[in-house]
Amino acid sequence: MLRSILITDEKERLAKLSLELGHMDLVCSINPENERTFEKSNGRAPDLVLMAFDGSPGSQKAMHLAQTIKRDSNLPVIVLLSREALLKLDPEVAVDDFVVEPWDANEIAARAKRILGKAKNGANHELIKCGNLTIDLAKYEVYVDGRQVELTFKEYELLRFLARNKGRVFTREALLNEVWGYEYYGGDRTVDVHITRLRSKLEDHSHTFIETVRNIGYRFKESA
Repeated sequence: MLRSILITDEKERLAKLSLELGHMDLVCSINPENERTFEKSNGRAPDLVLMAFDGSPGSQKAMHLAQTIKRDSNLPVIVLLSREALLKLDPEVAVDDFVVEPWDANEIAARAKRILGKAKNGANHELIKCGNLTIDLAKYEVYVDGRQVELTFKEYELLRFLARNKGRVFTREALLNEVWGYEYYGGDRTVDVHITRLRSKLEDHSHTFIETVRNIGYRFKESA
């Protein structure tokens, strides 16, 4: 059973489509268009993202969010377009596929499974291993000593970013920009809170992965 998130501010309009996709073995939860979409999701990380885009000026934020998701999480993104939006679609936009209205659940499910199948057969199963810590980039899963650790989306993104840059020191401001994005207006205390949560879930007296660099920020241990 595949899991998707349908990002739209028109929940009622797309509720039927979401239900039909569920019958196609593509469980679909509907979330509003905002940067905290994944943090509001329960359970495991989604396999792909569906995003409705009607081409109106107000819906431009949806396309921006699609780009952000693709850049930060590398999840497959399929855009559901109105016919009007098709004429306004930027050919350079980095999404995996699009479906034009009227949307058919069978077509969407088939396209989703094709994209995920291609990814699975490619170099999708990349792992980051740091001692007894393993980050499965394909499944968005983290393991310590073979035990799966449940992380929120931002905790996972923060850990992944630090682990990909082992030994490099990042200020709190730099981590906010890299993980939360330049449009995030919260204070750098957010980074401290997420680091504390990661440590409580991953570390113990014999395992240390994230180091505090006094008066500067944080780094992932190069020899972890």
